[in-house]
Amino acid sequence: MLKCLKMSVPEYIETRNAQAVYVADIPILPYDRFFDNVTDDLNDENHHCINYFVVDFDDRYWFVCCLAFDENQSIRIYSHEAPKSLKALRSISAECTQMHIFEREIHENFGIHFEGHPWLKPVRWPHNRANASQIMDNYPFYTITGDELHEVGVGPIHAGVIEPGHFRFICNGEKVMHLEIHLGYQHRGVEQLYLSSKTALQRALLSESIAGDSAVASAMVHAQLIEALAGIEVPDALQLERCIGLELERIAVHVGDTAALSADVAYQLGQVVNEALRTTFINTTQFWCGNRFGKGLIKPGGTRYPLTDTVMDEIEHIIYDSGNRYFDIAERIYSLPTVLSRFDGIGTVSRSQMIKIGAVGMAARTACLKRDIRSTHPFQYFKKYPYQPVLLDTGDVLARGLLRYKEAKESVRIIGELLATRKSMTAEIPQPVFDYKLRASSMVVSLAEAWRGELCHIAITDHNSDLIHYKVKDPSLHNWMALALAVRNQEISDFPVCNKSFNLSYCGYDL
Repeated sequence: MLKCLKMSVPEYIETRNAQAVYVADIPILPYDRFFDNVTDDLNDENHHCINYFVVDFDDRYWFVCCLAFDENQSIRIYSHEAPKSLKALRSISAECTQMHIFEREIHENFGIHFEGHPWLKPVRWPHNRANASQIMDNYPFYTITGDELHEVGVGPIHAGVIEPGHFRFICNGEKVMHLEIHLGYQHRGVEQLYLSSKTALQRALLSESIAGDSAVASAMVHAQLIEALAGIEVPDALQLERCIGLELERIAVHVGDTAALSADVAYQLGQVVNEALRTTFINTTQFWCGNRFGKGLIKPGGTRYPLTDTVMDEIEHIIYDSGNRYFDIAERIYSLPTVLSRFDGIGTVSRSQMIKIGAVGMAARTACLKRDIRSTHPFQYFKKYPYQPVLLDTGDVLARGLLRYKEAKESVRIIGELLATRKSMTAEIPQPVFDYKLRASSMVVSLAEAWRGELCHIAITDHNSDLIHYKVKDPSLHNWMALALAVRNQEISDFPVCNKSFNLSYCGYDL
């Protein structure tokens, strides 16, 4: 006699980086099951939340949560849905701190209250936010009462050529007790622009313009997303060239940030040498594609700037010549007692704190947390080029400076090896594709390791193959909290060097 086997109902769908799945295949759970699954998964330090967002359908809200499973290079997608009359949900943030920013954004956009959330403050102030009475002038800053305490406000307008952001310190004398970071001063509606853009070229140009210092990375994430949805296969040679562009971008920013860190501690030699060296790297990108920031280099399906022998020779010359010059000055910087006294032990964020806030990228790796998409969820030619991230363990300004130096060394090595491989290839590089048709009723999670860390674009199409949802996440969304933790119990005069050691993005956060 045959027994009837009870089939278990799937509670999630598992996918990989830049791999399309059908929306209908994503299970919809009751919220209690959704809550339990997400909190259980996030109790493992090898897992973190890539994104949690709401898709607004005519008759309901669809909640989608994407979790990175680093141990097997997979992405797990959970979902639940609710009627538009929904007023409140139990907060996951009360159990998993890293979810706080995602629930805050959902609350701001849709007015859904998360019961037990520590503080549902606004994130970006979009014009169509659920509660228009929440304005910057009545932002609920954290306060501490005490006769010996005082507050210090910095920004939103700064003395340098940087974007607006307000920093509110609560201090006891010179010691910082608490820092609150208030952003959202120039919300640009980037995600909505993806949906309203009429052409594929407009969307590609938009991708390179989200954050100028990550133009190559963002263009790559968008391109591989479109290629996954449109079924466009690109040759290994093109994937390899994209990775060379990405690593050039990484070196240029790391060298520039070394200059800025030197300036913050008044080491002028380190500042001026690195500023000059950064110029040689970005000029090499300009030699390649006509733009110092790599705009125009990466487009869906192909490129108008394939590597020629002349360009490869120029890149090879610069990475070794300017690279070695950078290594020389960096070794001087990180051996000078006067510099080390301002870096060592300053602005420490522990490994456990990084795990709790869901830190990614460079910030996480300075506290020995292995989060690097090149390794954990490989993309483009990194699927064939195994990479082991650089890890440090002190989590302070010194570690964040040293990591730039060590990663730049790795990028020089990577580019050199990729150039040698590219020279041995005989492949025709295709032109960009702008007349593509996207797969209907599908979703893609696209990731790349930008120089700051995990950059993510997510797209969803409807039954007509039109984009109905586009979500962008810069690594800074995770890591601004790390800066707030770094300055606790530090002298307020240490804030500039702590801030620069992260160099987080205002525009990448304030989409």
